[in-house]
Amino acid sequence: MKQMIIHGGKPLQGDVWIGGAKNSTVALIPASILSRTPVTLEGVPRIADVDNLMDLLSEMDVVSDFHNTTLRINPEHIKMSPLPSGKIKSLRASYYFMGALLGRFGKAVVGFPGGDDIGPRPIDQHIKGFEALGACVKNENDQIKITSPAEGLHGATIHLAMPSVGATMNIIMASVTAQGQTIIDNAAKEPEIIDLATFLNNMGAVIRGAGTDSIRIEGVERLEAKTPHTIIPDRIEAGTYISLAGCIGNGICIHNIIEEHLDSYLAKVEEMGVVIDATEDSLFVYPAGDLKMTQIRTASYPGFATDLQQPVTPLLLSAKSGEGVIIDQIYPKRIGHIEQLRKMGADIKVEDNIILVHPTAKLHGTTVSAGEIRAGACLMIAGLMADGTTVINNAGNILRGYDRVQEKLRLLGANVKIQDVPEK
Repeated sequence: MKQMIIHGGKPLQGDVWIGGAKNSTVALIPASILSRTPVTLEGVPRIADVDNLMDLLSEMDVVSDFHNTTLRINPEHIKMSPLPSGKIKSLRASYYFMGALLGRFGKAVVGFPGGDDIGPRPIDQHIKGFEALGACVKNENDQIKITSPAEGLHGATIHLAMPSVGATMNIIMASVTAQGQTIIDNAAKEPEIIDLATFLNNMGAVIRGAGTDSIRIEGVERLEAKTPHTIIPDRIEAGTYISLAGCIGNGICIHNIIEEHLDSYLAKVEEMGVVIDATEDSLFVYPAGDLKMTQIRTASYPGFATDLQQPVTPLLLSAKSGEGVIIDQIYPKRIGHIEQLRKMGADIKVEDNIILVHPTAKLHGTTVSAGEIRAGACLMIAGLMADGTTVINNAGNILRGYDRVQEKLRLLGANVKIQDVPEK
């Protein structure tokens, strides 16, 4: 087990560089097997999920090499292999191999995905899309078995009941080599979907409308990578450091960002009183003054991202008066961090899945546990704010989503270390 130890209460300052988007990376790596030629991804974050996905690639005889921020993947000798267990259970994004394998081989056998425990996240929309393309989907022995008809997958019009990012990406990967035209209505609009479409189009796919609620895909016979693809910056990592800067910063400049990807988030933190100067690809966050409470309601992009409701919580705790309200409409059960914050002295509670936040003058260090990636980020910020020492157990969850986090925090002046401890 990984453990993060933080000696908090010290103002942080300096510069931090944002890595490539985790939520793009975990789809682009599976999508790389659609190419018949080697793939190069640049700006890849150094996170545990990348290592796990590389392990899954190796099970299919796909060779990969990760050096600095460049990941090279060679799928030329790929073999169709079931992915029933092991690493599949360690991350949610393993389900992208369903669409990628279906698009490459016309079949897939993938164990049910694992990942963060943040409440129900069904994959019925993914399955609905595969079936609309002509595939047969069966659940056998905790595995999803997907097969296309003898004549191959065919284009279809697919209306998603909700704009699911995962389902949109999976259907895109499955349909890029299907016969005819596929239309995804009520598609998710996240920047990571545009990133995936750009990657596939540069390999010869024909995808139009990514970033809108209607995406059209014309099937092609073959995809070939010809040029490196640079992954977009991680808006969730950027939002996390903005919250950190507002809570405990003494002037922090955050580099490698795309400001428009953060519009809803920036509107809320600036409403609270955080002062930010923006340049073309960086943000400077000034030391916070008297912060005001606000109400936050998560929504599909371009609304306030569910992945940022936990990292922004310590900022609300820093407000001077009033009551803050957080309503997560995407994952209302994403509340595991609340009890951990209460251990640190936070005046915060949950009523009917609504998070109510009150000003908290002091947090104190204690031992807490990171139940999932974004809860871990929240506790990390709280630990940096707190007096004394905070020990975060299950800190491996933080490493799943945050690029070189120990190194970046230390460059800002934080007293933090990550260590291995024996499992009890």
